[in-house]
Amino acid sequence: MSAQTGNRRERLRKAALGEIHAAVREILVEKGQAAVTINAVARQVGMSGPALYHYYSGHDELIGAVTADFFLELAVTMEHARDALADAPVGERILAVCRAMRSWAVAHPAEFGWIFASPIAPPNRRPDSERHQAAQRFEQVLRDLTVELWRTRPFPVPEPDDLPESLWEQLSAYSATIGGQLPPEAAHVFLSCWTRLYGLLCMEVLHQLDFAYSDLEPVYEECLRDLTGILGLDQK
Repeated sequence: MSAQTGNRRERLRKAALGEIHAAVREILVEKGQAAVTINAVARQVGMSGPALYHYYSGHDELIGAVTADFFLELAVTMEHARDALADAPVGERILAVCRAMRSWAVAHPAEFGWIFASPIAPPNRRPDSERHQAAQRFEQVLRDLTVELWRTRPFPVPEPDDLPESLWEQLSAYSATIGGQLPPEAAHVFLSCWTRLYGLLCMEVLHQLDFAYSDLEPVYEECLRDLTGILGLDQK
């Protein structure tokens, strides 16, 4: 087989994969997660169910590949917000990234809900797959900025003796998985901030707070103000 023929086949394969992923997204947005089946996707792209197995070994592999797309799209959105303020103080970049995350999630609730249903595995149990690499890239955006903040302008942290022993052990293990970039007490602050912010966003996108709020942006901004205080940042 000539190089030209091989390149053509690769282009056709990439085009087919793009069409398949677009079909998954369309079904997800219009009909929900349960509607995303091999046969439904195959019909959407005009092929038989068995033909789809030429591209993916099964439903799980297909779902993993599309999940990687969503994680990567969200991560790139956050990175663009960060890089647009490359010369700004790290606190401003953190806020920009947090706001970009919410903007993407609110604009793509079905995709964000899909991501939320696909937890990020711990680094020591993370298989070498596109899905987990993309999830790790998403995870690292805010973590890397927090590491930069810690190195240049350390934020207040609890005393180790003030944390329950079981919590300290878990934080120490997490710190080790990220190469000690954040010591356990700093990792505790980072993870606490992340839990509050990401948790609020998930509740918004999944409509868990509709009984009280029709617009959660002010609540999200209030949460950001609280977190800037925890991290010792100037409020913007």
